[in-house]
Order: sequence, then C-alpha cells, then structure tokens
Amino acid sequence: MRVHIISDIEGVAGIVKWSQAGGDQPLYHEARKLYTEEINAAVRGAKAAGATVMDCHGAGGDYTFNSLLPAELDPDCEFVIQSEWTEYTTFLEEGCDAALLVGMHAMAGTPDGVLSHTVSGQAWQNLRFNGTLVGETGINAALCGNWGCPVLLVTGDRAVCREGRELLGEGLTTVEVKEGLGRFSARNVPAVCARELIEEGARRALKDLQAVAPYDPGRPCEIEVEFTSPDRLIEYRNRKNVEVTGARSIVARGDDWWRAWSDFYF
Repeated sequence: MRVHIISDIEGVAGIVKWSQAGGDQPLYHEARKLYTEEINAAVRGAKAAGATVMDCHGAGGDYTFNSLLPAELDPDCEFVIQSEWTEYTTFLEEGCDAALLVGMHAMAGTPDGVLSHTVSGQAWQNLRFNGTLVGETGINAALCGNWGCPVLLVTGDRAVCREGRELLGEGLTTVEVKEGLGRFSARNVPAVCARELIEEGARRALKDLQAVAPYDPGRPCEIEVEFTSPDRLIEYRNRKNVEVTGARSIVARGDDWWRAWSDFYF
C-alpha cells in the first residue's frame, strides 16, 4: 500500500494566529514543531503502508512548502518540498492507494473556520468546481482524484472536518483537534492528545480503502475564481483557456479538472 500525506499548518492544534503560520519569528518556529509532530502522527498511523509527505503550507519566502522540520520527521516516510502548490504529481502518477490530509483549514468565509482562507487569504474570495463551492480540501481531493486516489482522512478544526464530509461523503474519517470560536480563536485539544487522535484516525481510515470514492468534480470541468478585488485578477486574465467573467471573476475550462487547473494556475 502507498499512502500520500498532504499537510498544511493552519489546522494544527494550538495554531490560531497568522504569526504562527509564517515569518521568521519564535511563534512560527514553535508552530513548525507542532506541525511536524502531527505529520509524524499520521505517518505512524500509516506505518504498515509507508508514506510520502508533501508540505503544502505557503509560509512565504524560502519557508513556502518548506515548514516541516526534516530532522524531526519520522524516518518511515519520504518528504517532498515543491516550488508551486500542486506541481508535484509523480507519486500519484506512479499509483497511490490513499491520501491523508493533515492540518487542513476551512474555506474562505467560514464563520467558525480558524485561519480560514482559500489559496490566498488576501486575493481569493470564492472557488467553485463545476458550480460547487470548495476550499483547499477540495483542491487536494481533486488533485488526488485525477489519478484515482481517494482522500480517506481529514484532520483540522471542526469546520474543515464538516467541510470535508459534505464534499467527500460520510465515509470520510475526520479528526477534530480544535473548535473554532472565530477566525483567530479556538478551543484546542492538547498537542499530545491531538497526535494520538490523528495516529488512530489514520490507522482507522486505512482499514477501508473503499470508504471514499476518488473525487472528480466532473468532465468537462469549469473552475470559477472570485477574487477580493479587481487588481487580484490581473495575473490570471491572459492565461490559457481563461475567460474574464466580471470585474473580480474568471472561469477556466478544460476536458477534466487537471487540464482546467493546470492551464490557469501555473
């Protein structure tokens, strides 16, 4: 069995402020430790399978997709540091049995979503795949689903766990490590307990590889992005198969999700 672990930092227990999600300062470096240990918990849960970890947290600068601590990562996995989010697909192309999403956050605009945003907290307001409103859980699920890999586990706050089940179905295993009291506050599970819950959740999720179908937004696929302001649209308006549909919105189209996504995102 081959398992792909996709991680983000905002859904980790104890992380509730932007200063914990980036910047070369003490709070961020403390958060990197919390982040790495939740990844390790998922690796332990998938121990019999073997796992590849892909850091998907855009922390800014050289820490972008490079927030985990390699020296403290469980030795029973490999890890990927990529330049662009969603660019690394080799592990999926080679064949992958399941994906586990660790440390996820809710989509932009979620009232009880801790540090909620979609792709960019400053630039993106709404994202839809064939009319369905999605967040980053949906992007990761679509990426994996393009190569027939199901997402079996989502960990993070209560809001993203709810979001995951609504998108992928009740067969999805979820692990809540905090309950959002607002965008920048939460009732948290202690870190040690959160790791135990994640390890057990990963183990439980991998017992049934058929519990969740690989996510396919539909074919052909239309991706709609609504930005927070007109200037945020400029970098995308001349990309392949992109139509500007409003002062703050674009649509990208393709025969399938991956074609539509890769034409406009990269």
